[in-house]
Amino acid sequence: MTETRDPALATAPKPEFSAAEIGALAHLYRGEVYRSTVWRTRLDSSTNWAVVTTGIALSATYSSAVASPLPMVLVGLLVSVFLLFEARRYRYFNVWRARARLLETDFYAPMLRGEGVRLDSGWTTLLAHDYLAPRYHISFARAIGRRLRRTYGWIFAIQAIAYYGKLAIHPTALSTLAELWDRAAIGPIPGTLVVAAGVLFHGGWAAFAFVTHRIEVAARRERKSLIAMG
Repeated sequence: MTETRDPALATAPKPEFSAAEIGALAHLYRGEVYRSTVWRTRLDSSTNWAVVTTGIALSATYSSAVASPLPMVLVGLLVSVFLLFEARRYRYFNVWRARARLLETDFYAPMLRGEGVRLDSGWTTLLAHDYLAPRYHISFARAIGRRLRRTYGWIFAIQAIAYYGKLAIHPTALSTLAELWDRAAIGPIPGTLVVAAGVLFHGGWAAFAFVTHRIEVAARRERKSLIAMG
């Protein structure tokens, strides 16, 4: 759930931070940037594994004209697991990123504009509450949607193109629809069912990406110009 800074959080002006407190906030910012960088690296590692496994499946599938397209089917399931892992990591990353971003926009930016440290916008209350009662700022579904739209959607698209391309050109160019069903068959599972499952699989992810995008847009519209953590 996105935590939005409500104007009601704004309090009466307080005394300026002392030099020691400003130094502590600077170290706090460095710590949040470090933690967000660490979790950003963890996101990259799961993405790298998804790319590597897809590359291995492509190599196995296109190694010869008689090679089975089954590796492209299996790697789609494996990449889905990587996507779920990465979405979980993204929720952690988003916590540290949101805190660092709040310090940038409400602590450092006013100072750079020559306005000094502003304590009347409620950002201190919002940040303090997030430290006292830490929680995720976005849901698991929204995290999946973000990673899907920004990274994994492209991986799934490559897999789909490679799979249906394999059926179309190997072992010879496709000439009839009946050949497509024969090539797509996996053991006792008919090709029509395999192709339909593939379309449903990729179509489902595309629909999920679209729905979560609409949720993101609605959340931004609801908070309008208010700064939110997440």
